[in-house]
Amino acid sequence: MRFSLMLAAGAAVVFAAPLAAQLGTPQQAPGGPPAVDGVVAVVGTTPILRSDVEERLAQARASGQKMPDDSAGQQLMLKGILDAIIDEELLVQKAKEEKIEVADNDVNADVDKRMQTIRARFTTEKEFRDELKRSGFGTVDEFRRWLADQSRRNQLQQKLFEKLRTDGKLAPASVTPAEVDEFFAKNSSQLQKLPATVTLRQIVVAPKPSPKEDSVAIAKAESLYVEIQKGGDFEQIAKRESMDPSTKELGGDLGWRRRGDFVPEFDRVYFGIRPGVVSPPIKTVFGYHLIRVDRVQPAEVKGRHILIRAKLDSADIQAARVEAAEVAKEWRAGVAFDTLRVKHHDPSEESSIPQPFPQSQLPKEYQTAIAGHKANDILDPFVIEDKTRGTPKFFVVQIVTISAEHEPTVADWREKIRDQLSEEKAIRRYLDGLRKESYVSIRI
Repeated sequence: MRFSLMLAAGAAVVFAAPLAAQLGTPQQAPGGPPAVDGVVAVVGTTPILRSDVEERLAQARASGQKMPDDSAGQQLMLKGILDAIIDEELLVQKAKEEKIEVADNDVNADVDKRMQTIRARFTTEKEFRDELKRSGFGTVDEFRRWLADQSRRNQLQQKLFEKLRTDGKLAPASVTPAEVDEFFAKNSSQLQKLPATVTLRQIVVAPKPSPKEDSVAIAKAESLYVEIQKGGDFEQIAKRESMDPSTKELGGDLGWRRRGDFVPEFDRVYFGIRPGVVSPPIKTVFGYHLIRVDRVQPAEVKGRHILIRAKLDSADIQAARVEAAEVAKEWRAGVAFDTLRVKHHDPSEESSIPQPFPQSQLPKEYQTAIAGHKANDILDPFVIEDKTRGTPKFFVVQIVTISAEHEPTVADWREKIRDQLSEEKAIRRYLDGLRKESYVSIRI
């Protein structure tokens, strides 16, 4: 018998005798031959074994689920477990019928992650291997193969649902307000307090170089372009001259990228030039770039760049500080956010957090600035350092909504519950259809 959750928890599992008895589980006589596994259901041509159900029972106990004391409750639980196993087998068989495949690399990556998590539960390798033997696995490789099978089956089901949604064969089902209320009432005790959240809009003002320093930067970028055109090694020049700390030591390597990964000006050039061609200097909010594309494949491009930034001095920073203060003043006076954003906002920064975001996960500068404020307040400019340049940026923020930590209410969860119930109903409807068109024989 294979108890994955038992292994993950490092806990022993003991069956409730009445439950095992209802499965007709044979007991091994002292000194006699081992008990023979039995078939409790058949799906198509695939048997569902007694040990499959017992494993799920073990997993339920290991996860803390209370076992029923009465026979009716036990029978209901057994039926639910067996139904779940049958549903999963139907989905796996349907996925294979639909020619859905799961890459070995995806399975191996998942198994590696699970193996690492499970091994971490044990102090020594011997403890781990002893637990494997107690759980019915002769070797680590056998356990790994079992994990791989489980992973592949899970991913087949996920990919099937993705295909069904894409093909419009898993249409959302209707959910009534009463069903949402009932679900919340049954599960609210399991919900933790909701964290303090905030939504906001912001205009980020970045220091701008003087015209003189900007001219120096473009001249530098143009001289490097000429050097490359004369045969200079792009990668070596990037290592020597680029001001992008994240790619400088890599010779400007940006890796494989997709459209939309960069600001629009950079995006247009990066996805518009032929492999091997070096672009003349282009300007973005970050500075001046030389771009070379190395390889192209469907939807992705691999390339490099060299970044040259204009120098900033204390006068440029002070000018940005004054600009940010003026933005806050005009915003409070009623100037439209979009008008101010177009004129002043640094496009490399987000202009809003439209969905409730935990305050505790915001940078500490935000947390300090919003403390004690209420919805619609426009805050005084505060500073966050641009670590790529070692210079400050000035943030002017309007709080759109703000809430303190609180006990969950049905209003907080209504939309998520409705979506979940709608999905569950659609899946159940699909599974009921599969049962009608498939051979399913239950033998307990």
